[in-house]
Amino acid sequence: MTRTAPTGEPDPVRLGLLYAVVFVEIGIAMPFMPMWLGALGLDAGLIGLLLALPIATKVVATRPLMGRIDRGVRPRTLLVAGSLTLALSYALMPAAAAIAAALLVPLIIVNAVAQAPLVPSIDYLTLAAARRSKRIDYARIRLCGSVAFLAANLAGGALLGMLGDRVAVPLLLTGLALAATLVAASGQEVAPPAEPHSKSGASPPLPRVLRLSIAAAALIQASHAAIYAFGSLDWARHGVSPPWIGALWAVGVAAEITLFALVGRFPARWRSPFRLLGLGAAAALLRVLGLSLADGELALLLPLQMLHGLTFGATHLGIMAAVSGFAPDGARGRAQGTIGASTALVSALATLACGAVYRSFGGPSTFLMMAPLALAGLVLVALAQRIHDPHRFGGGSFHKV
Repeated sequence: MTRTAPTGEPDPVRLGLLYAVVFVEIGIAMPFMPMWLGALGLDAGLIGLLLALPIATKVVATRPLMGRIDRGVRPRTLLVAGSLTLALSYALMPAAAAIAAALLVPLIIVNAVAQAPLVPSIDYLTLAAARRSKRIDYARIRLCGSVAFLAANLAGGALLGMLGDRVAVPLLLTGLALAATLVAASGQEVAPPAEPHSKSGASPPLPRVLRLSIAAAALIQASHAAIYAFGSLDWARHGVSPPWIGALWAVGVAAEITLFALVGRFPARWRSPFRLLGLGAAAALLRVLGLSLADGELALLLPLQMLHGLTFGATHLGIMAAVSGFAPDGARGRAQGTIGASTALVSALATLACGAVYRSFGGPSTFLMMAPLALAGLVLVALAQRIHDPHRFGGGSFHKV
């Protein structure tokens, strides 16, 4: 690849396709890799360890890998290398498991390192495109990932039911990772490689308003830990049927997709980083308080799950707006990596705490325990807004998130 600045208008279709191919792989791996490990007959404790390894690995790997962008490594280079390594690690997993389950450990670590920069790199490319062209709408492009994730959940279950977990999961994931490699390799750059801002090559520090925004987003996203880990278990314990549990998850994703599709029509002041993050935090607080009282009542669970459009969607759009508006040139890659690492770390700690509380006190207490996270996120949003503009709430907006 050349190191000249890109020419021509960014292609939103190709950016959307990048999100789609990466999120289809995630949409298969997240629900069905645990099933594949179970089909191998592994001990539950070992399965828990193997599922925890990717989270811990991404906490460590995401920020330094994304920081390479600030030193001139192209985002598409990370996408191609990561996707190709991902395909190789998936392809080797069945053979490794046949020899010794312990061999899965290094493969899963390599797999997590390869996956760590994929979504942040596409976010980097799409935000760069949005800054270059007014016709690029980040939210509408990003919804391709959410739609692909939902489709993978639905179609993946049917496909794996026909082919069998033991063979189909690694085979399908290998093919999807190879498809992502081809899509990433075939696209043109939408941003020139970053140049270091000093002779030492050190990138500029992230401004305090952005650090506070990242911390707020990490706390708000971590408040999903109880729902992700124990929502289905608690609803089933209250007698909610499996089809309705599936519908509750689908409603949440549908609300997220709806927000991504419509947010561009919101007044500009409602598309600012602080408005979006504040909406996400307030909705997260309302959601976990409601879930602690729902006791399996579908009349309450359905609207509470619809809040996912704000708790996840508005929070994600808000932090992307903050990066686009506040991250200095030469530190945008590190900013994207910091978001991923911070969210993974806080979410992992919250998930561990949820396990202990759910075992001892049950679902209502576990959901209620997430409230301080959402509240702390809301406080940090207010503090970040005050630092950015002490005279007006909602500053720092930009064209389209």
